[in-house]
Formats: sequence, C-alpha cells, structure tokens
Amino acid sequence: MSSLSRELVFLILQFLDEEKFKETVHKLEQESGFYFNMKYFEDEVHNGNWDEVEKYLSGFTKVDDNRYSMKIFFEIRKQKYLEALDKHDRSKAVDILVKDLKVFATFNEELFKEITQLLTLENFRENEQLSKYGDTKSARAIMLVELKKLIEANPLFRDKLQFPNLKNSRLRTLINQSLNWQHQLCKNPRPNPDIKTLFVDHSCGQPNGARAPSPANNPLLGALPKAGGFPPLGAHGPFQPTPAAVPAPLAGWMSNASAVSHPAVSGGAGIGLGASSIPAALKHPRTPPSNPSVDYPSGDSDHVAKRTRPMGLSDEVSFPGHGHGPAFNAPDDLPKTVARSLNQGSSPMSMDFHPAQQTLLLVGTNVGDIGLWEVGSRERLVLRNFKVWDLSACSMPLQAALVKDPAVSVNRVIWSPDGNLFGVAYSRHIVQIYSYHGGEDVRQHLEIDAHVGGVNDLAFSTPNKQLCVITCGDDKTIKVWDAGTGAKQYTFEGHEAPVYSVCPHYKENIQFIFSTALDGKIKAWLYDNLGSRVDYEAPGRWCTTMAYSADGTRLFSCGTSKDGESYIVEWNESEGAVKKHYQGFRKRSLGVVQFDTMKNRYLAAGDEFVIKFWDMDNVQLLTSIEADGGLPASPRIRFNKDGTLLAVSANDNVIKVLANTDGTRLLRTFENLSYDTSRTSEATKPAINPISAAAAAAAAAAATSSTAGLTDRGGASVGGISGMNGDARSLGDVKPRITEESNDKSKIWKLTEINEPAQCRSLRLPENLRVTKISRLIYTNSGNAILALASNAIHLLWKWQRSDRNSTGKATAGVAPQLWQPSSGILMTNDVTDTNPEESVSCFALSKNDSYVMSASGGKISLFNMMTFKTMTTFMPPPPAATFLAFHPQDNNIIAIGMDDSTIQIYNVRVDEVKSKLKGHSKRITGLAFSHVLNVLVSSGADAQICVWSSDGWEKQKTRLLQVPAGRPATAQSDTRVQFHQDQIHFLVVHETQLAIYETTKLECVKQWLPREPSAPISHATFSCDSQLVYASFLDATVCVFTAANLRLRCRINPSAYLPANVSVPNVHPLVIAAHPQEPNQFAIGLSDGGVHVFEPVESEGKWGVPPPAENGSASSVPASTPSVGGASGSEQAQQR
Repeated sequence: MSSLSRELVFLILQFLDEEKFKETVHKLEQESGFYFNMKYFEDEVHNGNWDEVEKYLSGFTKVDDNRYSMKIFFEIRKQKYLEALDKHDRSKAVDILVKDLKVFATFNEELFKEITQLLTLENFRENEQLSKYGDTKSARAIMLVELKKLIEANPLFRDKLQFPNLKNSRLRTLINQSLNWQHQLCKNPRPNPDIKTLFVDHSCGQPNGARAPSPANNPLLGALPKAGGFPPLGAHGPFQPTPAAVPAPLAGWMSNASAVSHPAVSGGAGIGLGASSIPAALKHPRTPPSNPSVDYPSGDSDHVAKRTRPMGLSDEVSFPGHGHGPAFNAPDDLPKTVARSLNQGSSPMSMDFHPAQQTLLLVGTNVGDIGLWEVGSRERLVLRNFKVWDLSACSMPLQAALVKDPAVSVNRVIWSPDGNLFGVAYSRHIVQIYSYHGGEDVRQHLEIDAHVGGVNDLAFSTPNKQLCVITCGDDKTIKVWDAGTGAKQYTFEGHEAPVYSVCPHYKENIQFIFSTALDGKIKAWLYDNLGSRVDYEAPGRWCTTMAYSADGTRLFSCGTSKDGESYIVEWNESEGAVKKHYQGFRKRSLGVVQFDTMKNRYLAAGDEFVIKFWDMDNVQLLTSIEADGGLPASPRIRFNKDGTLLAVSANDNVIKVLANTDGTRLLRTFENLSYDTSRTSEATKPAINPISAAAAAAAAAAATSSTAGLTDRGGASVGGISGMNGDARSLGDVKPRITEESNDKSKIWKLTEINEPAQCRSLRLPENLRVTKISRLIYTNSGNAILALASNAIHLLWKWQRSDRNSTGKATAGVAPQLWQPSSGILMTNDVTDTNPEESVSCFALSKNDSYVMSASGGKISLFNMMTFKTMTTFMPPPPAATFLAFHPQDNNIIAIGMDDSTIQIYNVRVDEVKSKLKGHSKRITGLAFSHVLNVLVSSGADAQICVWSSDGWEKQKTRLLQVPAGRPATAQSDTRVQFHQDQIHFLVVHETQLAIYETTKLECVKQWLPREPSAPISHATFSCDSQLVYASFLDATVCVFTAANLRLRCRINPSAYLPANVSVPNVHPLVIAAHPQEPNQFAIGLSDGGVHVFEPVESEGKWGVPPPAENGSASSVPASTPSVGGASGSEQAQQR
C-alpha cells in the first residue's frame, strides 16, 4: 500500500472516531495494522474481553513472530487461565490449557508442566510464585504494565503506537477544499448551490449565463459555511490576506470587535461539510461575507453538529482523537480517598503531575526546594535545594537582592507537554529549566534571569511547533523564551500592575496567551509585537488564574479579591463575558484560592480547609472533601492528567494524594516497583516568606482581611510565615534559630558506637550445619526472603511469613524466618570442579521477579527455579570459570558474565550464544554493574581497574586504575566491587583499602574514605536501598554505617553487639553484606562461620546514628558535589575508624 493510501486510512480512522463509529474504528485499526490503539487495548484487558484482545492483537502480530510477541500472548492466556481457576471453573481452565497454553510447551516444557500442576491445587495461590496474586482487577492492571512494555519494545509495533498529529476533521477539510475548487470551476456558479451528493463532481446549472469568478484570483477556501465547517483563516489558502487586527478567537473579548474585518471572507464562495468543534466566535464572522457561501443541507448539518464532539484542540499533546477515556459521570469518580501522605520537608507552593507517568509528582516549596516523588512507592526520587547555577551571568539587581536576603520561594513548577522538561519559577528573578531522563535523572538545562522582581508564573507552549517557555513577573511583563536555547523571543508590555498568571492556548492555528495582573486586568497576546488584543476585568480584580478544560473548549478562571471574596467563573469566549458564576465560597477566603480542572467534567478548589468540587455544568457546589483533616485554609491542589489522583497541600509540610478507584489501582501497581523512602524524609525546614511585589500585595491584603492570613502563591500573612505549613515563626527568628541549631549540633555530635546487643536489633538466622562460610548474600526483590550462597556451593533461602508479629511478611530482625526447602527436599547446589570448592570464587544473580537465580561456584553456571529448587539448565563449563554475574536491566535474557581469565562475556540465555567478549582487565573480574540511564556496564577486577562499557555496542568507553593509598598495598587477589547509586550516574567502589564514589561519565572519583591505620581491611560494602547510607563490613568483625553523600562515618557496630563472647573474632567475621530492597535501615551480613545476621536499629531510634555536621555548613549530595579526592579532609580524619 502506498504512503498516501496509508494516510487515507488514518484520515478515515479519524473521521470514524469523530462520528462515534467505535467498533468500526477498531476493526479498521486491526485489519489495516497501521495503528495500535493502546487505550482501546487497555480497556479491553481491564474488562477481560480476552477473545477481542487476541483478535485485535492478531492484526499486528502472531504468537511465534518473535520473543516479545510470544511473551505478550503467553501473559494474556496465563491470566485467562488463572481467572478460570480463581472462579473454580476447572473445565474452562483445562480448555484454556489445551487450546491456548499448550503451544508454549514446545518452547518451555518445564514451565508448561508447572502451569498444568496448578490444576491440582485447591487455590493456585498456594504456588509460591503466585502467592501475591490479588483480585482480578489488580492482577489485570499489573499484567497490563508488563504488556505495554513488551508492546513498546516489540519491533513489529514500531511506528504504530502514535497516531499522526492531525487537525480536527482533516478529511472534511479536504472534501471542502475539493468542493470549493469544483464550484469555482463551474461555468455558471450559483450563489447558493444545493450539494446533494459527493459521488460525482459538483456542477452548477446555467442560470441566465452567469460567469464564474476566476479561480486564480480567489483562495481555495472561501467564506465559512453556516453549519460551521472550518476556520476562515487565510493560512488555509494559497494567498495570504492582510492580517486582521484581532483574530476570531479573541474578537469576542473586544468591545469593538464587530467592526473588525475578517481575513478570509473577501473572496471565493465556500462549501462546508459541517464539522462541529469550532466555538461560536469562530463559526460566525462578525462582518457579513462579500460573497455568499454554499450550505450543506441544513438537516444533515445539524445532525453532524450534534454528533461530533471536540476531540482536543491543543497542539501541545499528541493526537487525542483515539483517546477514548472513561466517562466521569458520578461523584464516585472524584478522587476522595487519602491514598498517600508525603512529607516534603518544607511547605508546598506548587505541584504538577507528569503528563505521561501519572504517579510522578513534582513539588516546589516556600524555601526554594524542588522535590520529585514517585507517589506509588512513596519514594522521593529527587530533592534539589535552591541555588543559582551561574551567579556571574545574573544581573546586578539579582546579585544584590540575593546578598541582601537569600530567601527564595518557588512560585510555580510545571512539566512540559512531553514530560522531558520541567520549569521552576522563583520569587527572585530566576527561572530554571531542568531536563528529565527518567528515574532520579534530573539535569540542569537552562537558567534564565527572566524578570526584575518575582517570576509569578510559568508555562510551556508550542507556537510554530517550537517549544517555548512563557513567564510573567513583578516587572509587569510577559516574556517568551526558546526552551532549547533560552533565547528571548518576545516581550509583551501593557499591563499596569505585576502580572500574576499566564494561560497559553490555541484554537484553529491561532496561538495566543491570556495573562492576568494584580489589578484584575485580563489581556490576550499573539506571538507578535503588536500589543494586547484584549482588555477585560476579572471578577475579584486581584489574584486570578485561568485554565481550559482538558478538551480545550471551555475557559474558566478563579480569583480572589483583596477583601477575600473568591470567584470561579466560566467565560463565554464569543462574548468575552462571564457565562457561569459558581456558588459555594465563604464570604472571606483566608488566602488566595487555587483551583484546577478535572478532565472535561469537574472543577475543584481549595477553600475553607477543604477541597470543594463543582460539576462544570452546574453552578451549585457538588461536594466538599476534608481529606481526613489537617488541611490549611486554602490548600493547593493539582489533578493528574486522567483525574484519578489529586495532590493536596496539607499542614506540617505534608502533601496528601487523594485517589479514586482507578487511582488506587494505579498506585497499587507502582507500589512495589521502587524503593520506599517515605520514612527517611528530611526534618521540617523553616518556611521563608517569598519577597515579591505580588507577595507584598497579598500580605497587605491578608493583614487587613484576617489575622490568620495564609501565604498562597502571591498571598502571605504579615506576622507569620507560611501559616498553611503550621509553622508560625516570624521571619526575624528563623535565621538565628537555624544558626543556633547548627552550632549546637556540631558541638554535641559524636560517633554512635553500638557495643551491646540491646543497642540494636539483630537476629542470627536458623543455621544449616553443612555450611562453612557465606560467600554471597542477597535479599529477594520482594523483600521477604534472604538468599545465601555458601562456599560449599549450596544455596540457603530464608523466608519470612505473615503473622501477628509480622503483618507485612517482610524480612525483619524481630521475627525469625524459616529456612525454606521445597517438599522434594532437594537443595540448590552448584556444579563444582575437581578442585576444592572452598577455594573457588562464588557468584550469583537474581532475576527481577525472584523466579530464577543464576549461580556458579567454580564449575558450570546453573539456572535454578527459586520455587522448586530444580536446575533448569547449566552452561559454560570452565575454563574459564565465571566469577561475577549480572542481569541486563532491560532484558533478563542477556547476562554479563565476568570470568577468571579477565574477560567479560555478554551471553544470551534464550539462544545460548555469547554475543560479545569484552577485554580490558588483566586479572579476574570481581564486579559488574549496569546503569539503565546511561546505558553502560561498569566492571571492576582484581587488578584494581575500573572499566566503563557501552551496553549498546559493548565498546570500551573509559578505564581507570583505582587510587590505592601509598603504604597500603592491596593483596594480590583483592576484590574490587562496584554498585550504582540510585541516580544511576554515580557508583560505589569497594576495595579492601577504601570506599569511593565515582561519577560515571567522566570516571572521576568524587569521594573517598580510607580506613585509619592499622585498622582491618574492608571485606564488603553496599548502598542502602535509597542510596542514602553505605553499610561496610570489616575483617575485624565490625560493621560501619556511612552517610553516602559524603562518606562520613555515623555509626559503628562492634562485634560484641552481635557475636557471643566465646567466639574468636579473628576466626569469625563478615564476608558479605546486603541491604534490604525497601527498608533503608535494614541490612544483613554473611559470616565466615556460615552464619547470617539481620540488623535493624532499635525502634526508639529508627535509624543508624546521626550524621556528622556537614562541612562549611551544608551537607553536599553526591550528584551535586565534586569534592577533592586523594584522602579525607582533616575533619574526616578525625572520625575515621
């Protein structure tokens, strides 16, 4: 099929969708195989329509096309099978097993046998791997996450997951253009031709020999049809008329709009098919056309106008015509349940959810902090404190202002439409743009000295298909900046007061910006230098924000007057007047009320210590939600894109995330996909009042309106700062108190020494007497078990069970686990060579879903089933022997295998083939670590060398020898281990002589810790799960806890705290250490006598010691600091072992 024929199919798909021919749309998607509608696929999976799911997939792939396709079909059929078992419908389950699942037996007979065995169980959850299977809905949601990843990775779906970015009703536009052209070619054109068919070319009759106008003198598109087809803009034709002073979308806002000529009405008769999504202001030009238009039959026009719905007007998102979202038709769809409470550490001023990853929440606070949260896992991925990136590039007024008073607040945070950038507007001159690369990878992109005074708002827009940043500020201007280079493109002047907010939008190809100022004026601007097109007054005449509904068809504003009267209204764009005035506000609001829109149905605002909701079509208050209490007078709120989650600022620096049923399911899906660091939130920081003209105006009004006036973006109380934070300290006592606390802490800090068993919680796990020493140790990814590999090649698995004393079933030092074995009684035992296995190097790696472990003890590599302990396969007999194993983060079938001959082999398990052999070390490989952000593999060896390899083509990028301190020679076969920090950019290096943090791209050491002589060598070390701590074990049986950001010692556990008095320390010491995957303060050690101990701090402490006071008054973080290397500083030397 030609490319034009393919494009025609897309036009037909758009037309069918706009006409609501839903079944036909998806049938054509499937039969053509051009566009895979992920939203439709998700809906069918959620609804369990398995036959339709497979039928739809069949238009794009077959079971045996590739491994991705095989996995997709297997997951779907397995889910169908499990649901039949869950309903105790054995006959249906057998039918699915025979007809649908047996095809996979040829690829993995062992797996098929396991699936078959589920029929013999009363409840398939008795199977270890399926023990966490919840209800049907949650299981489908979890499966769907995996399916989407597989589909996106499948090359057969490449270029089929994105619908072309078409203007609304594109097929109608082409037909209209054709009819216009045909009418202009008529020998005797009639003024009102009757278009009765599209099956043949249009031709007018011969009334009195009238002559047609010359086609060469007229645009292809004439005047706008009455039924409302397409916008009468010159840009649609080949000839560009002189631009009118006011384009149609803004004309209704002008008092003299009726006198403005319309740019494309001057020539040519137009014929319209009657599309629907154009607002009234665009459909009816205010000056009658000079030539009559040709109408499509009126009855059909009305019919089309009623049936067709606007499908989204913003070019800032991809084509939404196939996004058939669920209908929000009842208050049950409102996010009402408090699903998460996050402690940001300072008072939230602005929040925004990621447009695609809808559980990622960006937060800006009143002390200039930026936080990025994964709401599902309660993990704060990123915390950035305010600092000017390049002070020398800043204006002198800004430098002077920061010297005089460094207090800075965030006024606005917002994501770009694609989620690749986010912007931060500060209360002092500055806008900072960050680039986001997934996970914790946030990088500095642009810093703009944007306005004199505060930057009150920020937004992204795409005029001319180029991403721009729009800012407004206290200097009464709006500015437009290139988001790539930071170059200023436009400055809009005309407001007579500080500009409070901006709202960019577009209709029909006309890009414009609404702005509001503190004098209540609303203005609108085009991307030119011709001044404001609108001058109107907002209700309240003070702090006003504007927002469109999700589909871009309805415009709302929310404002608060200086007297505390608040308003939410809907505007009639064609008239430039208030259309609806929503009821439900108290007489005087305490602060500036903030609002948000939820898709195309609801409005929400924070007022009177609650969240208030309205149906857009009803001015009466729909409902109010207290969110379990603890809200400030005017909480800030923000919906995610689908309206399933609502972030709400609460007292004491807390952010509450409310969810509806779909939102709860979404959060549950992500709950265990990342680390839980909610327990390690920073202590509350003092709130500092933003200083800007907008804030000053708000403070003055708050002082007159209420003694309890609260800060709210532009509003602040005079006597206190951030009352909504629950922190009533005045500005005068913040700094002295900070200084005093800092000084006190530095005076009283001392290293926490743990010498007695009562000073920590430790547990020696039940022992197996056949074990001599523990060579490798790891927690399972689920956090409910510990796997150890002993030097005699035997694996030990300890599992914790749910009980009254352990409700989560997670690993803990408070409850003893079970040393687990399957009913068969077999052990997972590695293949060994004829040599003494005690002398062999042991290694293993666990799959991400805890189903399989790959392991070696000097012999062949074995793949074990973790549920049955059966050996699935063995491969790669020595020599050379494997010494380290690591799974590829994106593909469990790819394994990096370090060898004792100094090579690294990249092995594909599925095809049993070595894809690459990496050479760069001179001794055996002792460590491997992948970064999925940088797409690199870092390796380390017994040669004390570190290498960085590209994981795309496996080329060596950099290499560096470890900096071994003078006078501390390493033993000939000393291990060097590597482990990536959570940011996936820095990594920990562990050597018997030192701990070090390296930055990967430059392969530079940014921190180093050296044991004090003559202390024992380091045996092993690891990051805590949140990368905030480093746990290290030593050959003298001590265990030390370091703050990871600066490698400063904070706690030391001496052997007397966990070893019996009759044990000889030189003979019993930790060889390996492992960190719990979700509990940052839990770790385990494996001993030389075969014992395994789990450690946690005592409950009254909750953490391992107190970090030492930071040097120079600030604790640096690894990503932000590049300190000197080559030894510890003087203060560090004082706290070394």
